[in-house]
Amino acid sequence: MRIMIVGAGQVGYHLSKKFSMEGQEVVLVDRDESKLRRLERELNIMTVHGSGASARTLEEAGIDKSDLFIAVTDSDEVNLVACILSRQYQVKKRIARVRSDDFLSPGSPLNEQALGVDLLISPDRAMTDEIIQLSNVSEAFDVVEFADGHVLLLGYVVQPNNPCAGLSLKQLKKLRGSYRFLVVAIIRQGTPIIPRGDDRIEVHDKIYLMVRREDIPAVEELFNLSSRKPDLVFIIGGGNIGYMVARRLEEKGIDVRLVEEDPDHCEILAKQLEHTLVLNFDGLESNVLLEEGIDRADLVISVTDSDTTNILSSLLAKHHGAKKCITKITRPDFIPLLGKLGIDVALSPRQVAADMILRFVRRGAIVSVATLLASDAEVIELKVPDHQRFRDAPLKALAFPHGAIVGAIVRDSQVFIPSGETTLQPGDNLIIFFTKDAIHHVESFFAVD
Repeated sequence: MRIMIVGAGQVGYHLSKKFSMEGQEVVLVDRDESKLRRLERELNIMTVHGSGASARTLEEAGIDKSDLFIAVTDSDEVNLVACILSRQYQVKKRIARVRSDDFLSPGSPLNEQALGVDLLISPDRAMTDEIIQLSNVSEAFDVVEFADGHVLLLGYVVQPNNPCAGLSLKQLKKLRGSYRFLVVAIIRQGTPIIPRGDDRIEVHDKIYLMVRREDIPAVEELFNLSSRKPDLVFIIGGGNIGYMVARRLEEKGIDVRLVEEDPDHCEILAKQLEHTLVLNFDGLESNVLLEEGIDRADLVISVTDSDTTNILSSLLAKHHGAKKCITKITRPDFIPLLGKLGIDVALSPRQVAADMILRFVRRGAIVSVATLLASDAEVIELKVPDHQRFRDAPLKALAFPHGAIVGAIVRDSQVFIPSGETTLQPGDNLIIFFTKDAIHHVESFFAVD
């Protein structure tokens, strides 16, 4: 597949890297020639210098031969003009990143249908959805839904008090009894491991569990965890993300306190939010935060425009006793460092937006995809093709690709956590975890041509 990406920022870079690793033909267009030269050396892609809103530039880049067009510059206007231009060249799918809510409302005269764009994506809205998802499972640092929300992939940090620390997967299998879950990945010091029976769970590992939604409380009890809806949430920063998160949380009946430094913006927020307590002070003022109850907070969400403020306010909150922090960070390459500082979850709006685009554009039998926050590994939901070798075939007899594992099977709206004896059927949806080196092997395994 030939993919043209307009915009060499962090979203464009992330997408270019992912697609080129899969062997796709990627063309990256941007006005910054020095950045393009650097990325061309780093990635196996073609670059074209120029504006994505120029028909001449797009023609030079080979727009007429492209199957997928993605415009992710920092300008809504450039992204939309570029997508509209691409329609003239019969590109099959078009995606644009936008910031203005004017384009995102279903009733807007400039929505996806009116503009002829297959997907309009807002980094702020994508970030809001991710934060709300994480707030629903308070003990997890990563939450991904599959099978229309019936099965979840949950990431947990193994704390010293976890009774499963030190156990091998064979021992855990005996201990879990009737609990329905599967350990599909262990992230140890940033390296993903596809665990087998003799692999052990160690303190400070990040483990990913595939769990049916109804089994989450029982599985968390086994691991000495207890997720619940937060009672008190502090939000540091009253920008778009802070406002949208506050509005969603107050709809759930949660006590929300939003800290914003700008007094004029505080007045606007106080009028727009019905139940949120809007506080006018700097999110780094320790004494005031304590007076307002930061030490009792179940969750602190730092989403100002400053990475420094977000990191320091999260560390300050954790120091005073806040149970969990979610921290917005502009530079995704800093994310692995923040866990060592004690920050529970670090999210990059650009990376969250890029992952949402990846979920939308995956081709063939792949239903959806997610990139794990803790590593370069991915999880896909894939439909089993109608072929004889997949009929009544037990998993243990299929010589499944190295570096990949089936975490769940969805059949006729029923979710199964599989074992080696579990048999496949054409039409099953498989939820598969794999390391970055295994994607081609997984695709080849399910190819039936």
